[in-house]
Amino acid sequence: MLLDLKNVFLEEGASQRFQYPLDLQSIDVNGVYPFVSPVEVKGTVENHAGVVQLAATAEFDFSIPCDRCITQIDKHEKYSFSHVLVLSLENEDSDEYIQVPDYRLDLDELIRSDVLLELPTKYLCREDCKGLCPQCGKNLNDGACDCQTHQIDPRLKVLKKLID
Repeated sequence: MLLDLKNVFLEEGASQRFQYPLDLQSIDVNGVYPFVSPVEVKGTVENHAGVVQLAATAEFDFSIPCDRCITQIDKHEKYSFSHVLVLSLENEDSDEYIQVPDYRLDLDELIRSDVLLELPTKYLCREDCKGLCPQCGKNLNDGACDCQTHQIDPRLKVLKKLID
């Protein structure tokens, strides 16, 4: 969505609302496509005393396997974002401000970046997820398996023969 913000920049106290669905279902995250619904984007752009502020929320359904036990995690996420918009930056390359040189803002690209940066790097079904047994593959959250958990380092097997 391309926002024309000329009125907001030129008139103190002006504001502009927006609401639209953003399709991120083709975005690959860790080898899966976790966005199972369009991202519902809502927000406003307001001019307060010459400072133009963008405030937005992004709501969506998200489904991805747990990184430890591969159990599917289904979540409803809601993220909030805020940015200061400026027409130009003087000799600065700053992440604090979003430059809008021609009064037009590509909101899709900004929200896409914000959502992807907000996602966690690890996805766990729960904080204390025990994962899968490396030998038999049983989900250890469902209970212990019958595998031998104590293994001797193969480099030390020669020493074990001395003890025996």
